[in-house]
Amino acid sequence: MSFRKRNVGLAGPSSTFAPPQDSPITRAIVPGVRPSPLDGRPTTSTGTQTLDDLLAGHAGLALGNSLLIEENGTTDFAGALLRYYAAEGVVQGHRVHVVGVGEQWGRELPGLVGAGGLIGKDSEAGAAMEKEKMKIAWRYERLGEFGIRTAGSRATPMPNRNPVPSSPGQSDSAVPATFCHSFDLTKRLSLPNSGAINFTAISPATENPFASILQFITQAIASSPPNTIYRLIIPTLLSPALFPPSASHPRHLLPFLHSLRALLRQHATRLSAMLTLPLSLYPRSTGLVRWIELLCDGVLELAPFPHSIDIEPPLTTSSGSGKAEEKPQGMLKIRKLPVLTEKGGGGGGGDDLAFSLSRKRFVIKPFSLPPVEGDQDAQKGAAEVGKVGKGDIEF
Repeated sequence: MSFRKRNVGLAGPSSTFAPPQDSPITRAIVPGVRPSPLDGRPTTSTGTQTLDDLLAGHAGLALGNSLLIEENGTTDFAGALLRYYAAEGVVQGHRVHVVGVGEQWGRELPGLVGAGGLIGKDSEAGAAMEKEKMKIAWRYERLGEFGIRTAGSRATPMPNRNPVPSSPGQSDSAVPATFCHSFDLTKRLSLPNSGAINFTAISPATENPFASILQFITQAIASSPPNTIYRLIIPTLLSPALFPPSASHPRHLLPFLHSLRALLRQHATRLSAMLTLPLSLYPRSTGLVRWIELLCDGVLELAPFPHSIDIEPPLTTSSGSGKAEEKPQGMLKIRKLPVLTEKGGGGGGGDDLAFSLSRKRFVIKPFSLPPVEGDQDAQKGAAEVGKVGKGDIEF
């Protein structure tokens, strides 16, 4: 009668354990890409921190998805978001493909904030401030950032499991790479000579201008290394200034959007797209625009205020805090968010959202009406709400 120990697996003498060669820890880190805090899918930044916070809690635009930005009126706030998106891709070393516009559009990309293009620091004073921040309670600095960085942040919220030093003499405890940079619209980004931006021209004589776009991006992805990230940008879709009249026909546009969506799903870890659509030329009441919204993964609508075209001071002073606040320049409506999961997230919490564009940033925040200037009783009541008297304190 033979006996053997329990809970011991039967194995031959030649069987040995071999660790996987392509583990997440040994895999190379791609600049400008990090896992989503919801489901771990790779995400990239749009170049606008507050826009990253709205995208369904993924802290960025998930790769393999498209984002459509619609805009009413004759302003170009959507164009500023496209430039932030393109500039972020250039800084991160991604391949940027722009459709319909010339090289002059690429020369107008905003430059990095700070002297010398420092990443993550605006200046030397900002670096010194970061060193002095939370100097005593340095252990609790992460706890303070957790609540703010849940929806999105400029630095990677998780520990750097595979640090890559930027120089041979740099230690392994280096600061992780910046996920979302700050840009200044008054500066210009110096483009590298390695062809980081490719411009695809549209011939007005062709009946279907979208066939060359898909062919070009497909060949570029197939002939590049597997860790190369691509960003597709289509400004002012169906605009008569860039596209021929036949481009707005459904037999050309809808197959292109179907093929683009299939290409995004095929390269779900390498490709993302952002498009803009002028609603003044193609309103949302038409069936063509509704089909465009259905074939895009995320849809946002910008509705600028009429005073945005006037010359007015961009900052207003709050009576409660005494700080200068950026004046809202329009409303932002969320029509659809990409990759909605069962864990929720994003959507702005049901609040009305407003946006404002300044020299250094594009801000999206909840919108609230200020108190009426003539209603002094309401202003006094709002000021007395925050005051606490001696009778309210109990020992």
